[in-house]
Amino acid sequence: MAKIIALANQKGGVGKTTSAVNIAASVGLLGKRVLLVDFDPQGNATSGVGINKKNVRNSSYEVVIGQADSEHSVIKTQFENLWAIPSKISLAGAEFDLYNLENREYRLKDQLIPLSDQFDYIFIDCPPSLGMLTINALTAADGIIIPMQCEYYALEGLSQLMHTIRRIKQLYNRELEIVGILITMYNGRLILSSQVIAELKKYYADKLFPTTISRNIKLTEAPGFGTPVFYHDKFSKGANEYYKVAEELLERI
Repeated sequence: MAKIIALANQKGGVGKTTSAVNIAASVGLLGKRVLLVDFDPQGNATSGVGINKKNVRNSSYEVVIGQADSEHSVIKTQFENLWAIPSKISLAGAEFDLYNLENREYRLKDQLIPLSDQFDYIFIDCPPSLGMLTINALTAADGIIIPMQCEYYALEGLSQLMHTIRRIKQLYNRELEIVGILITMYNGRLILSSQVIAELKKYYADKLFPTTISRNIKLTEAPGFGTPVFYHDKFSKGANEYYKVAEELLERI
């Protein structure tokens, strides 16, 4: 049975999609069969693994509202052990459409069940909000990775997200656990970075990934080539750090 991991943070611009793409690709490099579900209407994870959204017939929108089966929506990427269910802008309409459907919180979970014996890991890239799409993702997931920057607004957002996670556990998914908090866009020269990490260690020391993701030009470049950073420059700092995070993730699960 696949382990289902959602990457979520209601705050945008924290490296969530970059982390989803590169962790998924790195776990694939470690020999695991991986499915990346793009559940963000922006579709950046889709283009980040080289899929042209104009050529997509069945996306995560059709899957979640029941117009397409998940098994017929999976696309093999050009990268090792990595498949994807792509997203398109139409997914934005799902926030409204889901409210009119039965078992609306479980739509994604039900669609991932037929795929669970085909993959070792399923990663879900959530939208930067705490709406119905994210609720579906967290209801379907076994665990959550929270990417966040070293800034105080991120700490405030983390407390809100923790509240949402507790509510999801109470209402829809008692098995949901926090796999880890991943520090992104890290700059060790800033005093603020050290202060935020120190604050996180007070409350979430056991949840922090030991490896932090530094600001790195290769990470910025890779999406423009439609490729995870390892395939863009496997000797880059970003490629090395995400590979280490993938190793730490497999040790935790």
